[in-house]
Amino acid sequence: MIPATSTALLWLVIVYALLAALLLVLCLATRWHWAVKLGGVLLVSAFYAVAHGTLMGVSGWPSDAPLPEKFVLLSAVFDEPSPTRGHAGAIYIWVNPMKDNAPLEMPRVHRVPYEKDLHRLLGDGLRKAREGNTQMGSTEPRRGPGGFSWLRPPGSDPLQIKLSDLPRAQLPEK
Repeated sequence: MIPATSTALLWLVIVYALLAALLLVLCLATRWHWAVKLGGVLLVSAFYAVAHGTLMGVSGWPSDAPLPEKFVLLSAVFDEPSPTRGHAGAIYIWVNPMKDNAPLEMPRVHRVPYEKDLHRLLGDGLRKAREGNTQMGSTEPRRGPGGFSWLRPPGSDPLQIKLSDLPRAQLPEK
């Protein structure tokens, strides 16, 4: 884990503990109506639940956010669907986002729904990467039915992923 992230998480745990202790003191030491005390307990509990959902992305869990427009493919894990268990499956893709044609420092894992064609594409890309041809990926919206796209939540449109060999760096002449 990244030291800065673990330090931030440690401070967040300390703040949560202080908030819970403050709420306990307020509930025991005051003569507030029981409804006010119950409201405080429910509010702090809801705050914990929201913070937990928010921190899932910080501590290394896969992101459900769409893949970046350009990225370097690092790895992928395929969790194939199982209709007998009612499991839809997923593909976990480790990518290094690119900005100004240069990869950023931190890789990120993204979870995308399982598709057999995507499994085949990423499998071929990983094979090429093992052979020494680093794979650069790009995403673009998949052409689908028109309609009211503005009614759909952002990031819900399916993306088409394309892979290509990363161009080799050209050495300057002497």
